[in-house]
Amino acid sequence: MTSLDSGVPRLVIAAPSSGSGKTTVATGLMAALTGRGLAVSPHKVGPDYIDPGYHALATGRVGRNLDAYLCGPELVGPLFLHGACGCDIAVVEGVMGLYDGAAGEGELASTAQVAKLLRAPVVLVVDASSQSRSVAALVHGFVSWDPEVRIGGVILNKVASERHEGLLREAVDSVGVPVLGVLRRAPQVDVPARHLGLVPVAERGSEAVDAVTAMGAQVAAGCDLEALVGLARAAGPLPGGSAPWTPGPVPTHHPTRSVKKSTPRVAVAGGPAFTFSYAEHTELLAAAGAEVVTFDPLRDEELPEGTAGLVIGGGFPEVYASELSANEGLRKSVAELALSGAPVAAECAGLLYLCRELDGLPMCGVLDASARMSERLTLGYRDAVAVSDSALAGAGTRMRGHEFHRTVVEPGAGAAPAWGMRAPERRVEGFVERGVHASYLHTHWAAEPGVARRFVERCRTS
Repeated sequence: MTSLDSGVPRLVIAAPSSGSGKTTVATGLMAALTGRGLAVSPHKVGPDYIDPGYHALATGRVGRNLDAYLCGPELVGPLFLHGACGCDIAVVEGVMGLYDGAAGEGELASTAQVAKLLRAPVVLVVDASSQSRSVAALVHGFVSWDPEVRIGGVILNKVASERHEGLLREAVDSVGVPVLGVLRRAPQVDVPARHLGLVPVAERGSEAVDAVTAMGAQVAAGCDLEALVGLARAAGPLPGGSAPWTPGPVPTHHPTRSVKKSTPRVAVAGGPAFTFSYAEHTELLAAAGAEVVTFDPLRDEELPEGTAGLVIGGGFPEVYASELSANEGLRKSVAELALSGAPVAAECAGLLYLCRELDGLPMCGVLDASARMSERLTLGYRDAVAVSDSALAGAGTRMRGHEFHRTVVEPGAGAAPAWGMRAPERRVEGFVERGVHASYLHTHWAAEPGVARRFVERCRTS
């Protein structure tokens, strides 16, 4: 195993475009290496919550995101080291095409930028299903576009036959880039998708396990694992001064406070309906002194006993609207907690759950707003500033976030909005009422650790 000083062996799995097979190859490689006895650290470029679930299933470790827009380029290395601590190798799955980043921001938040920040070699996954010799021009273009991005090899995906493979290998050889794997079409590795992407692991159970197992077997059989590990070990040292990110030390109990108040219990929604969460959020809450307890709004009929604060992240409440609505006991418990003034942080799916109704079905009724499914996809990074003082942030706090939903909430903002969007369009959004902060905006608290500390302190004092 390599020390953190010289850098964890690491690879970035990228592609010319979305749909090329990055998730299959990255997840399969993680599973194949784990099957060989290596401790594999899984990472995903960008804000995606779903792929890390498959990564976690493949490795037995928490899947973590590396997002240079949400957290800033300066945190990419430290967050990577935090996740990779104690591992033998790290596999980083890219986002979209290799050079695609935040709209209008150049390389910011692209896979290429993260690869450069990590000084990690890139393996390019190419969908070869409709080409032969042209693959050489494609690979040459990606290799030569940015000399600082080191493309160390190619994996050819969806190859039709041995003859097709021969033509592709000959073409790629002419570019001077090694072919590190060839994968045939394999329906058993396909993951079903719907309106916001792949169906999360938490909803698929044994089917997800079978798919990840198949991915691992396909990559192990079709790729040169020894060459891939060798390439990972050739990664350069991380930039000088890089140290693992830390959520901070857990504070000691204040001697004048009761144990209950000094260690407030924060309930975090989980289960199939609420799968979108960054691992660092619960780590920050714990470091700020909270006792973090997970509950499932589909199954649990009331909040955990002694709940002093509530966090409801993203997910798919629209898929489970009937079940969530039928759980009247929990809806009442959530409403009572919110009415008491306790801190409640709700993002996207959490916002929908707090509304009066979702697609005509009763929800918690904390907010005087209704939610419904929409044909329009709202997607993109946002530059935001807190408009109102809340349990999460003081007015004027600037944060970057991400929106990703096919629902509409009416009205879109309360009398005290949560955020003012600075880019790409100027508008206000979300609700701040009593201790509630509810919004469509997904944020990464590692970029502003004071968010978690403020929330936990409000839990102590509310």
